[in-house]
Amino acid sequence: MGSWNAAIGLPLILVSLVGLALIYFFGRPRTPGQGRRIAFGPRAADARVEPTLDVPPAADADDEQPGFDGIDDELQRLGQTLKGALAGDGAPLPASAAAPDRAVRGRRPGDRPIERIVSLFVAAREGRSFRGTDLLVATEKVGLEHGDMDIFHRLVDNRPDLGPVFSVANMVKPGRFDLRAIERLETAGLGFFMTLPGPLPALDAWDAMLPAAQRLAELLDGLLLDEERNALGRQRIAHIRDELRGWDRRQEGEAVRFGPR
Repeated sequence: MGSWNAAIGLPLILVSLVGLALIYFFGRPRTPGQGRRIAFGPRAADARVEPTLDVPPAADADDEQPGFDGIDDELQRLGQTLKGALAGDGAPLPASAAAPDRAVRGRRPGDRPIERIVSLFVAAREGRSFRGTDLLVATEKVGLEHGDMDIFHRLVDNRPDLGPVFSVANMVKPGRFDLRAIERLETAGLGFFMTLPGPLPALDAWDAMLPAAQRLAELLDGLLLDEERNALGRQRIAHIRDELRGWDRRQEGEAVRFGPR
């Protein structure tokens, strides 16, 4: 057995220990995320999210632009927002930024109480949306005017002071159409609504609102839905007409009994 040579033995021992340490360190399984490059920049929470109708932002693009099967919550919230704003018991829609003479067009007279709201919806098909420029052209074709609350209205010819026959709001929060940014606007749907009593008998107002909604749905390739977010069919249309005919009869009876309101 040879004699111990410290000059050679000590360096060999040190090299062996260092090698074992390196094998141990690099041979261990990595924990999740170890060695992954971290990108510096805005946090996900700070990323810009398009607004929806008071619904938490969706996780994917399909949810942000809902179609027929994905808009139930938005439509329901729109109806609640409109009812609250019109009845004065909720947060109103933002004041119009339109020119003063146009901002009051479509404003409902303050001395007329709201007893009922009849609504329809025109929704974009699944995976699609309505663009602001297309909306502007389509609303003009069906005789709507931009006015009070920054939404569209159908007015009585030569009598805008009587208030709207019906109105059309944006389904996306806060419900208005900003004409200054109309080229950038995209929405998943529109809400048609008429408030009763109005400037026309209820059945006449319906007979003005329904064709306008049907034509707008045709121009925009959208889906026409009733107030329950179901496809609007002939049976439902006939039922609504019967209800509104009965409404008009009751109003006429009250006018005869108690006099004009």
